[in-house]
Amino acid sequence: MKKTLTFAALHFTIALSVAYALTGDLLIGSLIAMIEPSVNTVAFYFHEKVWQRVPALKARQHLTQWKTASFATVHFSVAFTVVYLLTGDAFVGGIMALLEPSLNSVAYYFHEKVWLRRSEKHVSAMPSFCVHQHA
Repeated sequence: MKKTLTFAALHFTIALSVAYALTGDLLIGSLIAMIEPSVNTVAFYFHEKVWQRVPALKARQHLTQWKTASFATVHFSVAFTVVYLLTGDAFVGGIMALLEPSLNSVAYYFHEKVWLRRSEKHVSAMPSFCVHQHA
């Protein structure tokens, strides 16, 4: 859950910045920044669960670029839908769907790298009998 919460904070910050820059309206920008990351945080949680439970995906967790691409697809769809529904403007929805998820995908890539290193350090710090139990 810590991983999801840190990503949510990062996501909110990026969404607010982009939404405000596109709309020039703090209220609409704030609504987008609250709703879009909230929906994407739920999507992120289930995305993580799928990658942990599907054996073919779990075996490829180290291929961060694949995991990033799969989440980016979800993210683009959510961003467009939320912004379009809040603004009624397909152009703004499209621009937001290109900019905000692109910036968040870069952030996600580095976020994933940090968490992968963190989990590797956690496993290497465990006594050998615990490592065998985690495997």
